[in-house]
Amino acid sequence: MKIIHAVHPEDFKNYNTEQIREKFLLENLVQDDQVNCVYTHYDRMIVGAAKPTSGALSLGNYDQLKSNFFLERREMGIINIGEAGSIAVDGETMELGKLDCLYIGRGKKDVQFLGSEAKFIFFSCAAHAEHPIQLMKSADATPAEMGSSETANHRTINKYVHPDGLKSCQLMLGVTNFKPGSIWNTMAPHLHDRRMEAYFYFDLPASQRVIHFMGEPHETRHIFLNNEQAIVSPSWSIHSGVATAAYSFIWAMAGENASFADMDGVNIMNLK
Repeated sequence: MKIIHAVHPEDFKNYNTEQIREKFLLENLVQDDQVNCVYTHYDRMIVGAAKPTSGALSLGNYDQLKSNFFLERREMGIINIGEAGSIAVDGETMELGKLDCLYIGRGKKDVQFLGSEAKFIFFSCAAHAEHPIQLMKSADATPAEMGSSETANHRTINKYVHPDGLKSCQLMLGVTNFKPGSIWNTMAPHLHDRRMEAYFYFDLPASQRVIHFMGEPHETRHIFLNNEQAIVSPSWSIHSGVATAAYSFIWAMAGENASFADMDGVNIMNLK
């Protein structure tokens, strides 16, 4: 399991493109018949993927966790971005269609991913309370419509794991979809000093790219991403993007405050 250490914003100002990609980009997560994870030192979030092409895949344990099993001290939220599949947790099986979400609380021992056309993207963070397994279909997610077609950022933010949805300890999770012709996400940008965030971009044509913007508002940088790649955003960084074609992305947050509205807006005119 790759480990990504935290970066100070003053150091980030001196990073070149290769260093930015090494410290923040999460690539090669979605691989046939593999479970792949990256451990980040941003609120101890783990970002991972499971693609059980030929048969069931088990969520294993990792030495870096120093635990008896993966979820001994952790919770997890999972989104299926592929075709129909299922997840078995301690013998209980849940069916997930595309964009359905499963929350698994702390203490669950045996997690199995199944479905030859399924692609499970998951986010796990430390948990200090136990919550039950909860499944939410994509149609039941809480939508929040934002932006406009005039500014090419008309989008629907679908909230799954949040205080008024699937209950968790600290994890927040959702999917953003765009209206036709809109390609900007999280623009105007914001910060939330009380939690980190990770983005997983998907449903982008293979020949197209996402340009993700990050950094302090007065000291921004950009990075190019391919389909089915993720990026980590520290609490001091904006997290905004635009793509050369239609796309979607999963957003996940962990940290001190689980209020979705707890964010500090940044005026576009102040970006540098």
